[in-house]
Amino acid sequence: MPDHALADENWDYVLTLLPADWEALAKTSGGVRRLRGAESLSSLLRTLLLHIAHGCSLRTTSVVAKAAGWATMSDVALLKRLRLCERWLCELCAGLLRESRMSLPPAHRGLRMRLVDSTIIREPGDTGSQWRVLYSLRVPDWQCDFFRLTSAKGAGNGESLKYFSIKRGDCLLADRGFSHLAGIEHVQRSGGSVIVRLNDQNTPLEHEDGRPVVLLDWLGHIVDPGRVGGMRVWLPAAKGSKARIAARLCAVRKSVEAVALAARKLKQQASRKQTRLREVTLEHSAWIVVLTTVDPQLLNEVDVLEWYRVRWQIELAFKRLKSLGDVGHLPTRDAASSRAWVYGKLLIAL
Repeated sequence: MPDHALADENWDYVLTLLPADWEALAKTSGGVRRLRGAESLSSLLRTLLLHIAHGCSLRTTSVVAKAAGWATMSDVALLKRLRLCERWLCELCAGLLRESRMSLPPAHRGLRMRLVDSTIIREPGDTGSQWRVLYSLRVPDWQCDFFRLTSAKGAGNGESLKYFSIKRGDCLLADRGFSHLAGIEHVQRSGGSVIVRLNDQNTPLEHEDGRPVVLLDWLGHIVDPGRVGGMRVWLPAAKGSKARIAARLCAVRKSVEAVALAARKLKQQASRKQTRLREVTLEHSAWIVVLTTVDPQLLNEVDVLEWYRVRWQIELAFKRLKSLGDVGHLPTRDAASSRAWVYGKLLIAL
C-alpha cells in the first residue's frame, strides 16, 4: 500500500474518534464560516493538528499542507485561522469528555461544580519566558468556563481563587495551593462556595468563640483508616471585611499503606531540598483534610470528600498534556492563539 494511502487511512480512523457532530461544531462555534484556503473541514483540522501535535512551525506547516493538497494559506493566514478555531477546538474537547461518561458522585443539588487548577508552560529555549495557565472545567458537562494566561512571575499572577470569575451557585474544587483566605473570601462574597484541600499554614481557622483550631487535637479522634469526620470552623475576616466566614472541615484517615507512602515522599522532598522536615508535617500527612463552605444540607462530609476526588481529573489532564502532548512548551505569546494551541493539545490527548 502506498505511504500516502496509509496516511489517509490513519487520518480517516482519527476522524471516527471525534464527536459525531464535529463538522457541525465548526459552524456553530463560529470557527469556520468559509473554507477559504482549505480543501475541506477535515483538511483544515489536519493542518492545524500538524502544527499543534508535531510541533511544526507555522511556516513549515503551511509548506507541508500545500504540498499534501490539504490547504493553501500562508503562515500568517494559518495563525489567524488558528485563533478563529479556538471555540471549535474547545467544543471538540468538551464533546469527547461528554462521551467518556465518567462516573460522578450523587447529584450536586443545584450547585455548579467547577474543577480549578493551574500549571506552568514555558516557551522553548534558555531565554523563554514562563506562563501560568489558570483553568476551570465545569462538571458534568466538562466545558472549560474560565481560562487565564499570564506571566508566571510578578504580582497578580500566582495561584489564587480571587482571579476566577464567580457566579452565584458556583462551587470551586481546588488543591491546597488555592487554600488562601483572600481567594476563599472572594468566592464567598460573589455567592459561590469552595471545596479545597486545607493548607493550615495559609488558612487560619477559629472555633465559634474565636479560639484558634488546633488541627491535630481534632484529627487524633479519627483513628480508623477510612473513617470520616467533620467539624464546624470559622475563617477570620479578610482584609477589608468585617464578617467571618463559616466553614467545615471534612477529614478521612488514610490507609496504613497510604500513610507510609506519604511519609516517604515528604522525607524524599526534604532531602532533595536540603530542608528540615517538621514532625507535625509528618503527623498531618496521615489524613486528607478538606475545607468547604458548602451548606451541610446540600453536601455532607462524605459527599464533600467524594467530590474532592473528582478534582483529580483536571490534575490528570495537565499531566497527560505535558507528558504525552508536549504542552509544556508554548510556541506563541499571543493570547488567542495560545488558547487555541492549548485546546488543540487537549484534543490530541483526548
